[in-house]
Amino acid sequence: MAEVTEAAVLDALRTVVDPSRGVDLVSAGMVESVTIRGSNVGFALQVDAHRGAALEPLRQRAERAVQALPGVTSATGILTAHGGAGSGRRAGMAFEAPAAEPAALAEIRHVVAVASGKGGVGKSTTAANLAVSLALEGKAVGLLDADVYGPSQPRMLGVTGRPKPLGRDTVAPLENYGVKLISMGLLAAEDTPIAWRGPMVQSALTQMLTKVAWGRLDYLVIDLPPGTGDVPITMIQQTPVDGVLVVCTPQDVALLDARKAIAMLQRAQVPIVGIIENMSFYQCPDCGRVDHIFGEGGAAREAERHGVPLLGAIPLDVVVRESGDAGTPIVVARPDGPHARAFRDAARALIRTVEAADAGRVGEGGAA
Repeated sequence: MAEVTEAAVLDALRTVVDPSRGVDLVSAGMVESVTIRGSNVGFALQVDAHRGAALEPLRQRAERAVQALPGVTSATGILTAHGGAGSGRRAGMAFEAPAAEPAALAEIRHVVAVASGKGGVGKSTTAANLAVSLALEGKAVGLLDADVYGPSQPRMLGVTGRPKPLGRDTVAPLENYGVKLISMGLLAAEDTPIAWRGPMVQSALTQMLTKVAWGRLDYLVIDLPPGTGDVPITMIQQTPVDGVLVVCTPQDVALLDARKAIAMLQRAQVPIVGIIENMSFYQCPDCGRVDHIFGEGGAAREAERHGVPLLGAIPLDVVVRESGDAGTPIVVARPDGPHARAFRDAARALIRTVEAADAGRVGEGGAA
């Protein structure tokens, strides 16, 4: 497969002309950044904030031009706008260009994202309990709540208050149960909707990733939005993710959506570190009878089909929901229960998987 270069991407973008200005995107100075991850390309186009909606067809043409390059399997373009007179603010919210800097993540050893093909499968519950479980294993852990439209991690981790500013453009994350947390839920009232379009969401996520004083972390867990839309795709492409954990339930409909999420990740050449099956079965607390309410073995078959490990099967129980609503993850609320054991085992399996991949890379480097 042909190697994709920044020069080739820029040449492709030179073929796309902004009709309102009569010049190509590069000559107009609209290309804000280009990110290349193997055969996947991401780029940002700087525009005036008031022209954002009108320039969506231009963004799509730019994507198609880059997608047509030899060796490119996916191209994702976003529109962004800097703060400043006339173009920087609307409805009291700042537009800022994404500026992901690898140096900002230098002290983070591993980044693991938690994804799902659809909402309602327990992705955020899994992310919260997984993060706390990693902390209980003695790891330094951060949790980035990237589910901007439905930020639930502050509630699940029992965290309130606002991040404290550290200097001009950096904030300190809040912390509970040994997990450092940043979330839009800490920056807006719990009942306030986040009515943002794509460029603003991408900018907010980039800042939450790179403008937070995470410090030294063994693991940064990212709770992605559900589905296969623009936000999770761009987040994965623009972040040095070590792997993604996919959460699903045994239900056929949920498995169909999980397959789409897995296909998206494989297309983006992002490692899938495993699958967790949530609501796997229900065990009667009185008689011990086990019922597979949503089906049986679906996640295990998907894991085998895609050649990835099944990291855990979490039982269905109201106590998991109640503990999350109360701000005490089940691994803390009932550390000796079957749900906590399942999450703790999944965290240990994740550590083994990620660190084995680390060892493999070191071995290859040594052999070279």
